[in-house]
Amino acid sequence: MTASLLYVCARPQRDAAVAEWESFRDGLGVRSDELVHHDLVREPLPADLDRFAAVVVGGSPFNVTDPDKTDEQRRLERDLERLAAAAIEGRTNAMFTCYGIGVVTRLLGGEVTLRHPEGTGPAAISLTRDGRADELFGLLQPRFEALTAHKEAAASVPPGATLLAENDLCPVQAYRAGVGLWATQFHPEPTTDAFVARMRVYRDAGYFDADAFDEVSAHVRTASVEQPTRLLRSFAARAVAA
Repeated sequence: MTASLLYVCARPQRDAAVAEWESFRDGLGVRSDELVHHDLVREPLPADLDRFAAVVVGGSPFNVTDPDKTDEQRRLERDLERLAAAAIEGRTNAMFTCYGIGVVTRLLGGEVTLRHPEGTGPAAISLTRDGRADELFGLLQPRFEALTAHKEAAASVPPGATLLAENDLCPVQAYRAGVGLWATQFHPEPTTDAFVARMRVYRDAGYFDADAFDEVSAHVRTASVEQPTRLLRSFAARAVAA
């Protein structure tokens, strides 16, 4: 691979941010020098996005539905919206994950709700008919496991997007919008061990019962994340071939 990819970080916690970058690097199957780390919490979006073959956006403890946002979070979300618009218009390729799907859903005029949270651990994901035909998701098994932990989600697929994956608890697990944007509610990047390490950072953030850490961790470690990794590898290959 010769073209660089960009990882956009929306996590204020530096240790979690570095670990997430490492998870994306390994999931995408690239070298460290092929995945540029950009801390969007502390620095605005780069102006020269066109020098990157594609962009991946990580998760965050922020929520689109947060009632009292800081100026920092508002600026970050505006930058993510600019990035999403560029991907929708085909000026870059991007995969938004977890918190990012909320930003994109709102940009497209959809509703982000607290009615479809998922606990911390493996979730069964099913592809829709459009998902089975999608150039990235169509390479996956029709039903697979992925790791989730979120408080908000899209109420329904937003205007202009195509639903690719779903499950009973959270009806919008993934969609495609425009020319070059994919968004997932689930986390495609971490191994189970990396996810447990992330749980330690957010132990008291309300994603799970802190006193049940060992039990939840053991459940996380039962997950198979082969298919989400395959999704990232396909995304990287498509971006570089474009």
